[in-house]
Amino acid sequence: MEITVFTILDTLGTLAFAISGATLAIKKKFDLFGVFVLAFVTSTGGGTVRDLIIGNTPVEWMSNNALIVTIVIGAVSAVLLNPYMNKLNYFVYLFDAVGLGFFTMAGIQKGIEYDFSIFICIALGTITATFGGLIRDLITGEQPMLLTRKEIYALAGAIGGCMYFVLNWLEVPEQISLPFCIVLIFLIRHLTQRFKFKLPTYSEEEGWRIRD
Repeated sequence: MEITVFTILDTLGTLAFAISGATLAIKKKFDLFGVFVLAFVTSTGGGTVRDLIIGNTPVEWMSNNALIVTIVIGAVSAVLLNPYMNKLNYFVYLFDAVGLGFFTMAGIQKGIEYDFSIFICIALGTITATFGGLIRDLITGEQPMLLTRKEIYALAGAIGGCMYFVLNWLEVPEQISLPFCIVLIFLIRHLTQRFKFKLPTYSEEEGWRIRD
């Protein structure tokens, strides 16, 4: 198998989201099989939706056995390290934020490979990064982070994706722009969550405003 930038980003994102899904399953007291199932759907959901949209079939995880191995490694790691994870909520959030950065850039690389426009590339990056977490949250009964007004989630990926193309326009080398944007997405996700920054929502009584 040829190792490309997409392959590296997709593998790292898969590992991070597998750990995120498995950790949430442990927190929710799923059995061992359920832990592996949630690790799988969390890490493959976004990429599957992306590949189906662009007609890339069979989807990535069906044609790349290394991703299945990566998911198993992520789930096993979460199970083995569980006794040392005193703050499971934090670890779900941490690996989700890491995966958000890697998968956003992976989706963008896939869009570039298909010669899509900048807007479509950013949309594919955002879909890749968020739909696995959406499926995970729906299965576990959590309020989906993609849809909640309490957290900046998909917007962080979109901002990072925009910055990637700005850096490309400025002719910044990819070995600099890619890690920079991954870190940027993580920091936006982390800092907005830490300082409880929210987007405004609308009500007929008060119009647009930021609410608790």
